Amino acid sequence: MVTSRDNGEGRAWAYLESRKNLTGSACGLAGVVLTFTGAAGPYWPVVVAGLYGAGALLAPPERPAPPDFPDPAAQLSAQLEEVRGDFGRLRSYLADVELPSAAGGRLTELTGLLAALLEPGWVAEVLAADPEAVHAVSRAVRQDVPEAVDAYVRTRWWTRMTPGQEPPERHLERQLALLHEEAERLTAELRETEARRQESHTRYLEDRSG
Repeated sequence: MVTSRDNGEGRAWAYLESRKNLTGSACGLAGVVLTFTGAAGPYWPVVVAGLYGAGALLAPPERPAPPDFPDPAAQLSAQLEEVRGDFGRLRSYLADVELPSAAGGRLTELTGLLAALLEPGWVAEVLAADPEAVHAVSRAVRQDVPEAVDAYVRTRWWTRMTPGQEPPERHLERQLALLHEEAERLTAELRETEARRQESHTRYLEDRSG
């Protein structure tokens, strides 16, 4: 249990180590030196106390250290690493699902594009610099693709029980096509980011060359 005495001792030690006390003590020491040289005269206690007080007032105030929050870029990189792990689990799941050839082809194109974006290296670094892009890839891996495939598997069973309904693979093919279009748009946006970076460097070199 922390008592008021402990708090008082803690505050006392904190003040002794503070900038105000250290600066005031240095100025007070200068007053002691003046006393020994005779410059302070009979009023040396007032001089020493005054110099100490002046030093304490002039010392910069104590500033608490700001919170050490994680770097946003590091957070995005860590998030992307988690998505990469989830993508590996998604591919293992998809390997066990039987799909019609057309839907399987579209799924292969989509997962190939996602794999290229998530591959460790400079492409993933470009992706990690865009929070919205990271969110889009995460949503595709963790929600959109597994939901589309699972919905197909469930609906296919009901269709077999009640033939004559609309084939569920049509919806799956359309969903995968839409997801592939989204992934292509995302890839194009990241490419534009790199193109603008290249153009900016060209303008910089042109301006530097006069």
